[in-house]
Amino acid sequence: MKLAKKILSHLPFENGAVYFVNSGSEAIEGALKLAKKATGRQEIIAARNAYHGSTHGALSLMSYTYYNQAFRPLLPGIQFIDFNVEEEVNKITEKTAAVVLETVQGEAGYLPATIPFLQAVANKCKSTGTLLILDEVQCGFGRTGKFFAYQHYNIQPDIVVMAKGIGGGMPIGVFSASRNLMLHLSDNPILGHITTFGGHPVSCAASLATIEVIENENLIAQVGDKEMRFRQLLQHSKINQITGKGLMLAIHLDTFEQVKAIINYCIHQRSITDWFLYATNCIRLSPPLTITNDQIQEVCTILIEALDQHH
Repeated sequence: MKLAKKILSHLPFENGAVYFVNSGSEAIEGALKLAKKATGRQEIIAARNAYHGSTHGALSLMSYTYYNQAFRPLLPGIQFIDFNVEEEVNKITEKTAAVVLETVQGEAGYLPATIPFLQAVANKCKSTGTLLILDEVQCGFGRTGKFFAYQHYNIQPDIVVMAKGIGGGMPIGVFSASRNLMLHLSDNPILGHITTFGGHPVSCAASLATIEVIENENLIAQVGDKEMRFRQLLQHSKINQITGKGLMLAIHLDTFEQVKAIINYCIHQRSITDWFLYATNCIRLSPPLTITNDQIQEVCTILIEALDQHH
């Protein structure tokens, strides 16, 4: 399939395979099943303040109990590590089937993994036979200035999960790995993962068209300059810091009340933004890659006006 080849051309797997599913959450579920089946192990390690979806397995990877308390018991064998704390890699052992990480934590206020941390995780996984699953659902395609965010880190994941931006607005999810690894889902039992609409031709056509636009219009190469433009224009005494990478930016304020007031102001000015599940004092900036410099100027002007008016 042309789409599969296109996706694999951006992945590190020499002989790779992709599994098309319905959503990012289902892609996470498939990746977890693949890791357990391939390794014969049961322990999964995730990061605190991660978000991987709302299905049962994905919720089990969430340390924030407010969002999963009502749905317990969750999957057994889940352990948590602190994101960007290198010493935590010692919790990865030969009992660990997989470590599941977002390359940029999406609901914690767009916090990118540090290079030393992610490289330490990758090295520890390799030495213990643990699979490294990277959740690129919010990062792909191109949002951080690379097709996949892990490409900033000089590492090779074992499984890559993607959705959202892959479909250009249509529902589609993917998990990808080497063909030898993916074959573990082909027997004992046969059809180890079954999906209803995975690989739907309309969604795949939309995905292929999306990738072609990204490539043909050279959108990824523009991300770094657009990020800098946002950072230069968003100068205000009420902004504590701006975290994130590329066109995944979080404006840190003092309170959720400030954030909500500014979001409401922006909506009235026909500019849509949002906050984060775990970082409610932050405003989310995740514009389309096609945003123009004039539109960035307009959005930043509205945000500065909102900051001037609301305390």
